[in-house]
Amino acid sequence: MSALLVCPPLAPASAGVEYGWALAADDGQTLLSQGSAPLALLPAGHEVTVIVSGAALSWHQVTLPQGSLSSPVRLRSVLDGLLEDRLLDEPQSLHFALEPSARTGAPVWVSACQRIALRAALQALEGAGRRVMRIVPEFTPQPDAAPARLYATGDTEAPVLTVCDATGVVALPLSPAALALAGGNAPLDTAVINAEPAVAAQAEALFARRVPIVQAAERWMQAARGPWDLAQFDLATTGRARAGKKFTQIVQMLRHAPEWRAARWGAVVLVAAQLVGLNAWAWKERGVLDAKRSAVSRLLTDTFPSVKLVVDAPVQMAREVAALQQATGGVSPLDLEPMLGALATSLPPGRTPSAIDYTSGQLRLRGLGLSPDEAGKLASTLAARGYGARSEGDLLLIQAESR
Repeated sequence: MSALLVCPPLAPASAGVEYGWALAADDGQTLLSQGSAPLALLPAGHEVTVIVSGAALSWHQVTLPQGSLSSPVRLRSVLDGLLEDRLLDEPQSLHFALEPSARTGAPVWVSACQRIALRAALQALEGAGRRVMRIVPEFTPQPDAAPARLYATGDTEAPVLTVCDATGVVALPLSPAALALAGGNAPLDTAVINAEPAVAAQAEALFARRVPIVQAAERWMQAARGPWDLAQFDLATTGRARAGKKFTQIVQMLRHAPEWRAARWGAVVLVAAQLVGLNAWAWKERGVLDAKRSAVSRLLTDTFPSVKLVVDAPVQMAREVAALQQATGGVSPLDLEPMLGALATSLPPGRTPSAIDYTSGQLRLRGLGLSPDEAGKLASTLAARGYGARSEGDLLLIQAESR
């Protein structure tokens, strides 16, 4: 499913204020469309990723003490204490978010923004029927070994240079003085620089080289592909929704990430090989089964030529054998004599039935007076001889078991 990236205004605004948006393909790398529109006119039918503008965030690096990650309440209290002296606002009025895979005893990046403004933007989106899946910062600090990233944004009247490096994120005017300050913190010869179309000419004049043009929507897609998610603490969604978002991210990565292309082709080849192998095995087994059925049918028709139509060979064979035995005077387990012989050797001593009834291979006897234990032992003994026996009150029913 394509993803809708929305950059809402986090300052108080009128109802008709426009939201910047970008529609990305399901691979997360192809820009389908972009623009700005009031909340009610945003593209519908897509899950929303909120992009928090760089101007709304401040960045702070702290070292978490041991045990601070044991619960969200304790972590929030620890962050309030660590950041209280670094913030211009009261910690209670700010929303904090930790970097992915944060751990204690090591430097950790913490983002801060106005809680009320961010919550209001999220509630406005949810109220308009837009399901927010993630909250992503527009700019983030870079790892220690990564080159710095410089972004020239804004318009010709107020261009901004945003520097993202291992020391944090800072926004400066796009000017020689700001460039000198940025060069002191991050080597410009290895930095990755890009500019929005409106300020591209100013950026090229300042850096004295060609600067790649990257639109804001493309920058948002790059931010959305990162691991950051500001939906933490009181803005965190339920555990089921978090698991769903994580699963969706993993599925999207497995489906579209270039580094997983070989694995995807390998999975396709493996599934295809399994399907071909299963079909070949099923075809072979079906042939063996059909051959056995044909052999049984031929045995029946060869033995009893009077059988012209084979429907159920084993049942028809048993019926023909029983008829042949009856016609020739042979004795089968279904006859009365074998059943009485088996019963005589299995009954407890001194037990004689008062009534005997034989019909169609079933023998019914009354008056034996068997106790439950005796009836159980009798059934076990007769089962070994190929007969089933069950008691129904004073009645004992015996019949040959099907083979």
